[in-house]
Amino acid sequence: MIALAKPVEQVPAGSLATLRRMAADCRACPLWRHATQTVFGRGPEHAAAMLIGEQPGAQEDLAGEPFVGPAGQLLDRALAEAGLDRRTLYLTNTVKHFKYETRGKVRLHKRVNATEQAACRQWLAAELARVQPRVAVGLGAMAAQTLFGKDFRIGAERGQWRELGPQTRGLATWHPSAVLRTPREARRREAYAELVTDLREVAAVLAALRDAEGAAR
Repeated sequence: MIALAKPVEQVPAGSLATLRRMAADCRACPLWRHATQTVFGRGPEHAAAMLIGEQPGAQEDLAGEPFVGPAGQLLDRALAEAGLDRRTLYLTNTVKHFKYETRGKVRLHKRVNATEQAACRQWLAAELARVQPRVAVGLGAMAAQTLFGKDFRIGAERGQWRELGPQTRGLATWHPSAVLRTPREARRREAYAELVTDLREVAAVLAALRDAEGAAR
């Protein structure tokens, strides 16, 4: 079993399709009231790697899928450079609803609070329990702290492997949206290069696992 930093008392069970339907009716926190829909994870039911973001953005809220906006486009580019095929990965978020504030006609991202994160943790725990990935990647500080604890500092500890369970390793790296928001161009390029480097580490571990499984047959 893959353990989150804060254990979840009751983890929903079922196939990913069942969990997706259950999460669509979740009323554990108020975020559902203003969001268009629940944005549940997407990917193969037994993906070897799970990438975990923070929360959906405006485009994800409308599409009902994670990582389809500008941050998702940057992530796709980084995955391609790292040699990872998005179709083989399970992508999800720590929180499944878009939290925002309105400025005119624009919906601007607003960070979810600790209570909202705690209410949604059951769904991430359920996804991990169902998919049982061999590698879990926290994209951004919120996802990293959900996996590794509140004392985790992504600036100092990104790219470092940690054990999440008997057969699962995890690391954290920059969230693509944080890369996009980086004001100085030089630092933005550097952060993107670090994201790609960390994803290449993931690709190398997955390749080693495939080789080991092939040799064992």
